[in-house]
Amino acid sequence: MATSWVSIEASCLVLAIACSMLTINRVESIDPIGAHRSLAGETIFDIRKFGAKSDGRTDNGVMINQAWRAACSSKGPARVLIPLGNFMAGQINFVGPCAGGKKTVQIQGTLLGDPNPSSHASKAWISAQKVDYIDITGGGTINARGENFWKYAKGGGEGVLPVSLEFQTVGNGNLFNVNFLNSMGFHIRVTDSHDVALWGLNIQAPGNSPNTDGIHLSSNKNVRITDSKIGTGDDCISIGHGNYDVFVSKIECGPGHGISVGSLGKRPDETSMGRITIKDCLIRDTTNGARIKTYHGSPVMDASGITFENIIMERVKNPIIIDQNYNSNSKTQPSKVKISDVHFRNIRGSSISPISITLNCSSTVPCQGVELADINLTSFNVPGPLTSKCANVKAYVRGKINLTGLERCF
Repeated sequence: MATSWVSIEASCLVLAIACSMLTINRVESIDPIGAHRSLAGETIFDIRKFGAKSDGRTDNGVMINQAWRAACSSKGPARVLIPLGNFMAGQINFVGPCAGGKKTVQIQGTLLGDPNPSSHASKAWISAQKVDYIDITGGGTINARGENFWKYAKGGGEGVLPVSLEFQTVGNGNLFNVNFLNSMGFHIRVTDSHDVALWGLNIQAPGNSPNTDGIHLSSNKNVRITDSKIGTGDDCISIGHGNYDVFVSKIECGPGHGISVGSLGKRPDETSMGRITIKDCLIRDTTNGARIKTYHGSPVMDASGITFENIIMERVKNPIIIDQNYNSNSKTQPSKVKISDVHFRNIRGSSISPISITLNCSSTVPCQGVELADINLTSFNVPGPLTSKCANVKAYVRGKINLTGLERCF
């Protein structure tokens, strides 16, 4: 009998330990409120679990921000899910730093901007800040409904109305497979960031919408923009000061103002930039094609190592242009942005202006090392031969160029 009691006690002890382990495991496997685990081990935070409603009227900004904070604080990979439906929202902030693991915002439905101007006090409607390893994707749409705000737009470009989506101080960020519609100001701005990739984007706004640049860059390192379609009322892509190692490829641009390096030198704290490559793009029905633009009265800075290559122009007003007198009626001092080591290679297509190449450089720091190689532009409903216009530039030619007036460029 003693042996039997010992066996029973031992069995109870084993059962107690097993039950304790089961309890511990159960507690450890409970996901945060409003979350569930995917098969890939990623914690998913569905904004509907935080009270979001897809009625197109409820302001879901608070609910989306709560879902993000939960995902950001979650250890390991986490995903904020914005499912199918129309989710109206005011200010949205994806702010870090976050706990370890990649964070993803999956936009399957449509985010609608709040049409009330008072709900947009910030410079960006949707902002990702101080986050490393973030993906924003999902195949959905970000519709700022900017048509409600364009009447408030002022001249002067950047920062007048809120940006639809901003990456600020982001490292290793990806933005892909997202549609953008009718921004208030710029559609996308990337600033003070590094190792950022944008691809598979569709960005659209009317050709007469003010300051609705597709993508604007400032003070970044190592940015790639590829495989996207952009048509807006301003630059399809504008590459501002402080950027290094930017690669742009396979962009379909138009309508709009083309693909621009600049504008540069508007503000006294702007810094030099360089190593910019733009290639294999189609620019259609735009006011400019491949453009570099700087302001009068700029700080002393450099813009060098800039290449436009394999660009097709269709019905473009200014296919190739360097303008160092951009929007400078209020300042008489010449630009001090030194432009050098610039390459326009294999540019072909049609111009709707008789002057298809304009190199209008600074009288204080003339452009140096500007290459024109294999330029084949034809006129579209323009009488007479196409010509060029140059000032304060040292250019050189390679290959064939079918224009007149280039002798003033050397």
